[in-house]
Amino acid sequence: MHFDTFTRQRWMSVLAYSQPAALSDRMNALSLAPDYDAIRAPEVGLVQIQARMGGTGERFFAGDATLTRAVVRLTSGTIGYSYVLGRDKQHAERCAVIDALLQEPLHFQTLMETLIAPLEADRAARIAARQAEVNASRVDFFTLVRGDNA
Repeated sequence: MHFDTFTRQRWMSVLAYSQPAALSDRMNALSLAPDYDAIRAPEVGLVQIQARMGGTGERFFAGDATLTRAVVRLTSGTIGYSYVLGRDKQHAERCAVIDALLQEPLHFQTLMETLIAPLEADRAARIAARQAEVNASRVDFFTLVRGDNA
């Protein structure tokens, strides 16, 4: 089954940003334990983070971040990949397995509804809670013109 780039980017993003414990719990609840081989066992490395001043200026290197990647092959031959920030090797492997399962027509619809959608909602709730916390402490500054100082 072939997926458009946007659909796969969506589920890869949801998996990468998911909380490791939440993903593990949901996999256990769905009894997801497919047979697979590790093509590239989870490994930790560094990536350089690029940024732009104001979002539009020249690129510069802002620093390094720890990244864990994994590649697995299901017994059906489907290959799954994952890249996650941090050093959680089990999380990277779980994400790669789910990526492979989502590429199979048999699992796609079920996993999108029972795994990806709830994880996406969890992330949206975390973002909204953080935004509310930040907004509660926001201070708006303004200046008053006091007249001519000439």
